[in-house]
Amino acid sequence: MGAKTSKLSKDDLTSLKQSTYFDRREIQQWHKGFLRDCPNGYLTREDFVKIYQQFFPFGSPEDFANHLFTVFDHDNNGFIEFKEFITVLSTTSRGTLEEKLSWAFRLYDINNDGYITYDEMLTIVSSVYKMMGSMVKLDDDEATPELRVDKIFRLMDRDKDGYITLDEFKDGSKVDPTIVGALNLYDGLI
Repeated sequence: MGAKTSKLSKDDLTSLKQSTYFDRREIQQWHKGFLRDCPNGYLTREDFVKIYQQFFPFGSPEDFANHLFTVFDHDNNGFIEFKEFITVLSTTSRGTLEEKLSWAFRLYDINNDGYITYDEMLTIVSSVYKMMGSMVKLDDDEATPELRVDKIFRLMDRDKDGYITLDEFKDGSKVDPTIVGALNLYDGLI
C-alpha cells in the first residue's frame, strides 16, 4: 500500500478482508476515515501522541502512547500505515480473548524477547497511571504502579522466576478479571 494511495487496491482489500474481522465495506469505511485523518497515508509517532493528549488532557499520556505506537508499528518503519492500524483495531475490537491477550502481551514485552520482566511491566503500568492522572480512584493495594505490578507478578509469575511468559500472562489474565477489564480499556484507547 503506497503512502499516497487514496483507494485500496483489490489485492489489498482482499488481503485485509482475510486477515481481519472486518468485511469489505467496513475496511473501505475505515480506510476513508484513516485518509481523512492522515491524508499522507500514515500516522507519525508525534501525531499519535497528540491524539492521546486530546483524549487524556488531565494526565500525561505521552509515555503510554509511545509504547502503544511501537506495538502498532509492526514493521518498525516509524509510521503506522493503514494495514497496521486496521489489523490492531480488528484484534482489539473483535478478536478472540486469546488474540487480545497475545496483543496485550506484546505491549508489555517492551524488548520483544518473549518474556515480561518486572521492569517492563512497571514501565507500562506507570505510563498508564500517568496517562489516567487523577481521573481514576484506585484500591489501596493498587494505589501505586509498584503495588499494582507486585500484585500482577504474585498472580502471574507462577514459577517465581521473575518473568511472565505468554502462557502465564494468558492464564493469569483469565483468573484476574481486572486484567481482562483493562483489555477492554484498550478498546477505547485506539
